[in-house]
Amino acid sequence: VCMVLTVAFASAAGAVELSTEDMLSDGEVGTQHTSTAQLTELYQNPSLETWTVTGSTELTDVTWTVSYYDQTNARWKQESYDGQTLTAYPVSVSDGTSEVTVKITGTVPEVDTYQYNPAQNFTVMTLTQSRQGGTSNELGQWQATKYTQTSREARAEIDAAASVVNSINSNEADQSLQNAIDAYNGEQFELATQLANEAQAQAEQRQQNQQTQQFLFLGAGGVVVLALVIGAILYWRSQRSQPDKLG
Repeated sequence: VCMVLTVAFASAAGAVELSTEDMLSDGEVGTQHTSTAQLTELYQNPSLETWTVTGSTELTDVTWTVSYYDQTNARWKQESYDGQTLTAYPVSVSDGTSEVTVKITGTVPEVDTYQYNPAQNFTVMTLTQSRQGGTSNELGQWQATKYTQTSREARAEIDAAASVVNSINSNEADQSLQNAIDAYNGEQFELATQLANEAQAQAEQRQQNQQTQQFLFLGAGGVVVLALVIGAILYWRSQRSQPDKLG
């Protein structure tokens, strides 16, 4: 899944505007993805005439492609780099560069330790504005959730169960839900799915029992009211049928 983002990141030197069209937001372990960031408004501070785009990522088998465009939107230079870190060709006003795009292609890394909450994230890309003399300013960082097919299915079942369990007061369902989360954290995804389904079923049964009890209570209350009404009517009639003692 990818997302679109346009935002200006402020820095001590001014602001570089970044926009993305295909930035990864979640990805399956072992699959390959490409994400791109576009940098404009490169020279907000007049004294900042030359700087370098540097970057890092937790993707594996990585290739960076950095393209440079002039004011006519013509690409005048393109460089490719391999590895999880990037130090690109300098951005310089003397070259007429007005826009830079950074494209990264890589593979979603393995999950070291599974945890239901929070979900396992990784850094898709971090971009930094690096200047001569060693000073730098982070331009932006993008993170995504990583998963396997079985872990995603188990998480979906736990999420569905939690939405029901959290609305019902049931210790049994609460415990089953916690057991499902513990199983997920232990990478027992099939068991986690089973326990989540049990928790949801227990919560739904508890909800049904509560509704039945409420119905019976209301029904019993109605019978009592009806009995009182009938009794009042019979009493009223009996009083009317008695002869007038004063007559």
